[in-house]
Formats: sequence, structure tokens, C-alpha cells
Amino acid sequence: MTAQPPEPSPRPAPSPELRASHDDREAVVEQLRDAAAEGRIDLDELDSRLEQALKSKTHAELADLTADLPKPNSSASRLPLVLKGGMYGASRGPGRWEVPGHVIAHGGLGGVKVDFTRVECRLTEIAVEAYGETSGVTIVLPDGWAADTSGMDPGVGGLTDETTPDRLPGTPLIRLTGSGGMGGVVIRHPNRRERRKLHSNPTQG
Repeated sequence: MTAQPPEPSPRPAPSPELRASHDDREAVVEQLRDAAAEGRIDLDELDSRLEQALKSKTHAELADLTADLPKPNSSASRLPLVLKGGMYGASRGPGRWEVPGHVIAHGGLGGVKVDFTRVECRLTEIAVEAYGETSGVTIVLPDGWAADTSGMDPGVGGLTDETTPDRLPGTPLIRLTGSGGMGGVVIRHPNRRERRKLHSNPTQG
């Protein structure tokens, strides 16, 4: 049997009494959103925990909000990211978030938006399965990222690919598969409004 490489050593946990930073709070917010997308907490609990996270002043207060959720470096967090539009829609980004190698988006009745514009990603490829279903899926890529949409079934709603083929070195390739369904799938770079927001808040996390 081939020996498996050892798991990387986790970073030492910060002191519970240490004051939390904006980045610390944002990391917990993203973890809570992940948990909701995976069905671990419902929307009412998500709203409640998000409100508490934004008001938390110490690491101890933040830790209480995620004590019953998988740790970010655990094997559970390396599972595909699944976003389901449901009744009210779902989104990931444009803040910084940890990009897995596999993202699955189901448009449902509310639609899904996946925004990669502020992420830092060292992967060479990201597999994105998009199912437009009723209300569609929108995928936003930074300039310099490219997409391969040859494996996509446009369905009734169609596939709209507005990305450019010019891929910058060191950026991942988005390999898009799935089906447009009724709502369709759109993959594009930021629009004018999104660009203004990116330029006005270049360090927004």
C-alpha cells in the first residue's frame, strides 16, 4: 500500500482573549456561509451568527460561532463547494474566499452567482459544474483568467461566454461543465459597475 503524505501541521490557535481583526471576522463570515451552503445551518441561524460575527471583539467570541462546524483545514473543508440557489438565491464572493478545486452551482429558483474577482488561487485548474435550472448561474472571472466551456450543455436557457481567451501565466483555467437548464449560465469578466467597486475598494476582503 502506498504511504500517504502526512497532513500539514495546523497553525497554532490564537489566544482566545486576543482582539479580533476585520480579516478574522471576515474569515468566520465565509466559514458560516460555507456551512449554510452545505446545509449544516439554516438561513435563520446563518443570519443570527453573521450578526454576532460582525459584532465579535475577541477570538473567543468568534470561536463560539464555529465550534460545531468543521475546521477550515479539515478534510471536510476540501470537499467540493456546493452552492444552491433555493428560493432566495446564493452567492460566493466578491470578497476573498478559499477556492477549492471543484465548485458545484445549482441555480434553483433564486439563482447563483460565483465571483472569483478578489480571490488568490494557486490552483492550475478549477472544475466548475453549473446547472442553470430555473433562475440561472452567473460566474465572474478576473481579467486574465480563461475558461474552457466545451464540456457545457447549453440547455434551453443557453450558455453566454463573454470571457476573453487571453490567459495570464499563473492563473487557473476554469473548466466549465453542466447544463444551462431553463435559466441559462453566464460566464464573464466584471461589468462596469463591478469594476468601479473593485477600483474604489481595492483591498476589500
